[in-house]
Amino acid sequence: MNAADTFDLLDWKRRVFGLYAEVRADADPERAWQRWREVRDELFRSHPQSALLPERRTTFAGLPVFPWDASLRVTAAVEAAPEERVEIGSSGAEPVVFTRFARARFELAGAERSLDLFWLEGYGGGVFLPFRDATSGKETYGGGRYLLDTVKGADLGMDGDRMVLDFNFAFHPSCAHDPRW
Repeated sequence: MNAADTFDLLDWKRRVFGLYAEVRADADPERAWQRWREVRDELFRSHPQSALLPERRTTFAGLPVFPWDASLRVTAAVEAAPEERVEIGSSGAEPVVFTRFARARFELAGAERSLDLFWLEGYGGGVFLPFRDATSGKETYGGGRYLLDTVKGADLGMDGDRMVLDFNFAFHPSCAHDPRW
């Protein structure tokens, strides 16, 4: 990347971090979700660091999302989990290394569920929570979606000692939009 690309990426990150701060500060989760959709759609449509291919931006009508569903917002108890190193392929020569460090336990759709939480081992670290569900590979990207990626600012915070997980805010990785990622 050249200097202009690097500063464009910095701008993208600042905007996404700011957006999630705005979302966390809003007492109305549905209104916050609507704002999240609008800002993300605009970033994908017009920002130089958009993961959309340039030829798709002119006809872009918005990122695919499911309708708002209040029952998809839960809080999770976080408990330690046995550490496990995981390498995830990337667009670079080396995989990205994460370590599972905890598990988020919550109730959703009348059932007890859990998802693993990972720590990014690269510089600066960050919490990462990917998931797959029944929509993966059918209605959503086959590799899954993300709920948390704190390196990219995607974090809905805590409610007391419980982690906020809102599946309305699930998003596709960049590679779902452009294979170069």
